[in-house]
Amino acid sequence: MKPQTEHRLIQLLYIAADGMAAELVWFAFLYFRWLVLDERVTNLDAFFAPAFDFSLADSYHPSLMFPLGCLLVFYFSGYYLRPGKQKLSSLLWTTLISIIIIAFGAFWFIIIDDVRIVDVHRYYKSVMVLTLFLLVLITIPRVLLYFFVQKHFRRERVIVKMEEGMTEHDLYQRINELFLTGKEIMIEPRLFDVFSGAAQIIHIDEFPLIVVSEPNMRDWELVVKRTFDVVASAVMLVLLSPLLLLLALVVRLDSPGRAIYKQERIGLRGQTFNILKFRSMYEGAENDGPKLSQADDARITRVGRVLRKYRLDELPQFVNILRGEMSIVGPRPERPFFVAQIMERAPYYCLLYKVRPGLTSWGPVKVGYTDTMEKMLQRLMYDITYTENMSLVLDLKIMLRTVGVLIDGKGQ
Repeated sequence: MKPQTEHRLIQLLYIAADGMAAELVWFAFLYFRWLVLDERVTNLDAFFAPAFDFSLADSYHPSLMFPLGCLLVFYFSGYYLRPGKQKLSSLLWTTLISIIIIAFGAFWFIIIDDVRIVDVHRYYKSVMVLTLFLLVLITIPRVLLYFFVQKHFRRERVIVKMEEGMTEHDLYQRINELFLTGKEIMIEPRLFDVFSGAAQIIHIDEFPLIVVSEPNMRDWELVVKRTFDVVASAVMLVLLSPLLLLLALVVRLDSPGRAIYKQERIGLRGQTFNILKFRSMYEGAENDGPKLSQADDARITRVGRVLRKYRLDELPQFVNILRGEMSIVGPRPERPFFVAQIMERAPYYCLLYKVRPGLTSWGPVKVGYTDTMEKMLQRLMYDITYTENMSLVLDLKIMLRTVGVLIDGKGQ
C-alpha cells in the first residue's frame, strides 16, 4: 500500500473512532440526566443533578451538533494531521485540551439553553459530568487506537549517517532521493545544530536525531495554515474572477498564444507539479531551453511587463493552492532544470521539500525576481530560514510585506 493511501486510511479511522465516541458521550450524558431527573438514581442529586427540564428545542439538534463540534475541535487541534506519529504524551495532552474546550463549548451552546433552572450552580456540575464522560470515552479509544497504529501501520524511518569518505553533497543527494519515497528521514545532528537549537531534535534509543522530512511547525498551526490557504484562495478566486477574466482576455489580445500556461515545478516532498501563471512571454520563448528572465528581456510582452511588475501573473496559482500543491506562504517552487544547478552549489536545497511551496515567502520579498544564479542562492537562504522558523505570526508578517511589494510595483 502506498504511504499516502495508508495515511488517508488511518486518518479516516481516527475520525470515525472519534465520531462514534463523541456520539456515545452525548447519549451517555443524556441518559445520566434522565436517570437523575426522574429520580431513578438516589444520593446523587445533591452534587451531580443538573436539575433541568430537559427537552430538545426545535431550533437545534444537539445529538448532531455535539459530535460535529467535537470533530471540528479535534481537527484544529492537529490530531488528524499526522496520525500515529505523535508521542503518546503529546496525544494525551492534546486530547485533554480539546476535551476542556468541548465541555465549555457544549455548556455555552447547548446546556445553557435548557429551561427551568433549579440551581444555577448545577450548571457547572453538569459540565463536570460531561467532562468526565469525555475523558473516559474519548481518551481510552484513542490510546488503544494509538497502540494499534503503532503496531500495524508504523511509518518507515530512514536514518542517514555521514559515513567515512562521504561528502556533504553526497549526504544531501541521498536525502533528496529519500524524499520521493515518502519515508521519515533523520540525520545525526552536528554540534552547531545542538547548540543553536535550529533543528528539531528527537531521541530514539537514547541517540539524538534531526527529523528533516517534517516541517518545524506545531500540528495545530499547520492545520490553521492549510485551512486559511483553502478559504482565502477560494474567496480570492471568487472576488477576483472579473479581474482574472479581464487579464486573460488582455493577454490573448496582446500576443498570440494561451492566456494561462503550465510550467513544471518541484514542490512538496520533491514531487513535480504544474504551476499556473498568466503568460507574460511570447509563445515559444523557451524553445531553446529554460533561461532566467532579465530586466529588459525581449521575450516579455508589453502586457507581461505590467503583470510581472505587480505580480499579477501569479494570480492563477490560487488554483494550485486549492489543489494542495502550494500554500500562500512558503518557499517559491523552482523548475527542475534550475534545481539541478542550484544543488550543485547548495545541496541542502532539498530541505525545502518538507513544506508546500508558496505564492510568496521571504525569498521573493527580499530578493525579488531571480535573474542570476547568485540571486537564486540568496533567495534559497531566506527560504531555508523560513522553513526552520515557520509560524503563523511569521506568515502574517510575510503577507504584509508582500502587499507592500505589490503596491510599490517592485516585480520584474
